[in-house]
Amino acid sequence: MNRLEAKARIEKLRDSINHHRYQYHVLDRQEISDAALDSLKHELYQLEQQFPELITSDSPTQRVGGKALEKFEKVKHRVRMLSIEDVFTPEEFEQWYERIKRLSMTPPLHDSTTPKLFCMVKLDGLAISLRYIDGVLITAATRGDGAIGEDITSNIKTIEAIPLRLNDIGNKFDVRNPSEGELEVRGEVYFPVKAFEKFNQQMEKEGKPVFANPRNAAAGSLRQLDPKIAAGRGLSFFAWDLVTDIGQKTHDKEWEILKAIGFRVNIEGGLVNSVSEVNDFWNKMQKRRGKLDYWIDGTVIRINDNSAFEKLGVVGKTPRGLVAWKFPAEEVTTVVEDVEWFVGRTGALTPVAVVKPTWLGGTTVKHASLHNFDEIERLGVKVGDTIVVYKAGDIIPKIKGVLKEMRPADVKSIKLPTKCPVCDSLVERREGEVALVCTNRHCYAQDRERVLYAARAFGIDGLGPQIVSSLMDNKVVQAPPDLFTLSAEDLLGLERFAKVSANKLVNEIQAKKKLSLSRFILALGIKNVGEETARDLATNFGSLEKFISVTKEDLMAVSQVGEVVADSIVTFLAEAHNKKMIEDYLKNGITVIREVPPKINLPLTGQTYVLTGTLASMSRDKAKDKLRALGADPVESVSKKTTGVIVGEEPGSKFDKAKKLGVKILSEKDFLQLISK
Repeated sequence: MNRLEAKARIEKLRDSINHHRYQYHVLDRQEISDAALDSLKHELYQLEQQFPELITSDSPTQRVGGKALEKFEKVKHRVRMLSIEDVFTPEEFEQWYERIKRLSMTPPLHDSTTPKLFCMVKLDGLAISLRYIDGVLITAATRGDGAIGEDITSNIKTIEAIPLRLNDIGNKFDVRNPSEGELEVRGEVYFPVKAFEKFNQQMEKEGKPVFANPRNAAAGSLRQLDPKIAAGRGLSFFAWDLVTDIGQKTHDKEWEILKAIGFRVNIEGGLVNSVSEVNDFWNKMQKRRGKLDYWIDGTVIRINDNSAFEKLGVVGKTPRGLVAWKFPAEEVTTVVEDVEWFVGRTGALTPVAVVKPTWLGGTTVKHASLHNFDEIERLGVKVGDTIVVYKAGDIIPKIKGVLKEMRPADVKSIKLPTKCPVCDSLVERREGEVALVCTNRHCYAQDRERVLYAARAFGIDGLGPQIVSSLMDNKVVQAPPDLFTLSAEDLLGLERFAKVSANKLVNEIQAKKKLSLSRFILALGIKNVGEETARDLATNFGSLEKFISVTKEDLMAVSQVGEVVADSIVTFLAEAHNKKMIEDYLKNGITVIREVPPKINLPLTGQTYVLTGTLASMSRDKAKDKLRALGADPVESVSKKTTGVIVGEEPGSKFDKAKKLGVKILSEKDFLQLISK
């Protein structure tokens, strides 16, 4: 092949490779296999090695090329890279919008014919600026301090989602041809979640420290002086701003142009017609964030009209015309104002910190769990301390740590109570346990919690803490079995009850008098016996008669029942007041249904699954029943032995633990396929 033939072939190869890059990274299509594409790249590489004078900077072979840099050069941004103002609540967003509307005198947002806002996801990546001349990538730079960044062109060229040469679109959009003259594009480099997990697994295998999150890993990759390191990490890119004015009038038009010239834009973004649609977009993305292959931490909303955006100007380092509405924080700081002690159904006293109200996880938080006194001492927390609190799928947030450098001089130590805060009885710490316990078996708080716990186990709706307190204060109910002797007349005259509401509650209670053995065992409130253990006990012993006469040896033979649980059950069943409670339940008309032993040789026999998050197709209880019907065991905690974790919307910490342990993750679609066996 002579030079002229090689030149023609090289141009065709480059065009073909660039075409397939665009199809895959921008349009999410794949017309040829990876192997076929690799073959084209290999042929191009060999021809360029044969005719090195034909190599150009925008050739696909130059994504990784040249020697490692000694240092990063500085780049001055032609247009400052500004930051974005954050808002955290719907009220703060609406205040921003009202201010923008007043300043810009734009038509009202509810005018559906002229939508004025553009919504985007807020990517948790690394913002960069790309500069092209006559369609060819010349420099790529980090944000830096907004005015001066670092030249990371060599590393950016390794990212396939970033075009080295722009597509020529002529005047298709009635703007200057982007492939002529100078053009600046800005966007976000990010580490796809799957690629990040694979990278961390490799780091762990090599005995190297893993990265805490994809953003840090992406930033670390782009800070490598050797581009070959960045090339092997699978980074990607979304474009979100066409900085150069080529005649585009709106931001949505910019995204159309960016996509046409070769960039990937985020498909979740788009125009909205009302403030309520902004709320809908924010809520949708908060629910979807766990299913995306990239991290987001909020949404960005901007004035769509570019002229109006420019006229609004800048305040400090943030443009007035856009705002980042962040998702609820998972960690915030606040101040401990007091500590209260709550008494549970087993008599255990739980300390709860009363904190200065703060916004966390979409709600105003006023309390944070301290678990027990050992935890108070471990944290070293005092009243008056500034603390870090977090949510991990719990109703009451937990305290992560104390910022001791912010401790004021007048902090107060948290003292261990000597008496029950409800009944004033002495408290004790039993041998081998960390919790303080009220010594009064009939403490009002314990009785109330036992009734509430039983009502939940029986599935009785409409019995909340205030109603149970009212029933107990008026001596209508003193123990859980008393619920099933209630009549409408007993309720009439009590606060919140008229004839209709009284009849409704009584009918609800009477409808729940028949239940399975597992639910009945759960309703008894035996220490250390939760839902899954109750089910194991029921399927092993079958009937209530057999269960109430078990020995410790019988219990130890049950799967997932250890010595601590066995001792709790034996002690509970031996106590006279507990025997009387079971007798009273039966005397008051409770029917306990025998539990059918599980079938063997079912499709999922021997497998264990954990559910986390909300399933769209069914309730969690129904999902567990489906798994059990196929022989699987639904469990509450994730371990290396867990077969799989089924993930719905807004998953909790179990999802994170599963990823960390390398346990198989199943989407709702995977789960539905699994139970269709």
